[in-house]
Amino acid sequence: MKNRLVYGKLVLVTLFWGGTFIAGRIAAHALPVMTAATLRFAVAAALLLLVAWKMEGGLPKLSMKQVGATAALGLTGIFLYNLCFFGALGTMPAGRAALFIALNPVVTALAAAALLRERLHAAKWIGIAVAFCGAAIVITRGDPGAALHDIRSSLGTGELLMLCAISSWAAYTLIGRAALKGLSPIAATTYAALWGLLFLAVGAGSDLATLDWSGIAWEVWASLLYLGAFGTVLGFVWYYEGVKAIGASRTAVFNNLVPVFGVSLAALLLGEPVLASMVAGGVLVAAGVTLTNR
Repeated sequence: MKNRLVYGKLVLVTLFWGGTFIAGRIAAHALPVMTAATLRFAVAAALLLLVAWKMEGGLPKLSMKQVGATAALGLTGIFLYNLCFFGALGTMPAGRAALFIALNPVVTALAAAALLRERLHAAKWIGIAVAFCGAAIVITRGDPGAALHDIRSSLGTGELLMLCAISSWAAYTLIGRAALKGLSPIAATTYAALWGLLFLAVGAGSDLATLDWSGIAWEVWASLLYLGAFGTVLGFVWYYEGVKAIGASRTAVFNNLVPVFGVSLAALLLGEPVLASMVAGGVLVAAGVTLTNR
């Protein structure tokens, strides 16, 4: 019964994360990129501080090494990732962006092999190849041959920004392995969110000063609240409950549901078309990620 509750929470987490693409697209079309990211993490950081206080009695004091590591987490996983995330959603459909995010585990595995000399067995290499074939189908809208002749028709600004977002998240994940030594996941994430908020606020300073706050529609505020509360804080807490209860590998498999929910919600709420290439490519990416995570 306990595991059923954990599984239910993990499905909801992937639903929340799938919904971030819809909320992000709404915010990205109404606000400057840096401003949208700053407001998202103003909400997230405040809530994470409350969670850290309630669950762990507050935040621990950091060593100088941990200060540097958490600052790097904030730079990669919060600042750079969200600039690319909101920038991409301002120029491409939410469902298409959600399919890109499924490549996160594969890119992270490749980065770990290249930078940390982690060994990848044959099954993982096969999974990586399958996932990238699926990604190629999604990126080229089912016509890789045409893309070879005119790469610009497939790789626009939004696609390049999503690839940068995936790379930023891979860096965040690898840095997190060092940052989590001596720190709980909640403490590390809270410090990363605070650093990221600082970087974003500095970058958004001029926009925030001239922003017409009264002109922001309630849908935009609701989207920012959703991104901060559900897409960041509640999703994070429940995800790590899953890691603790059933293990990291079994929990990671649930990530395959994120693009499914992202594409479905984009079709239902934004009226975006679901192309055959998105379905076929998405299935291949999910299969490849599952093989890579085994």
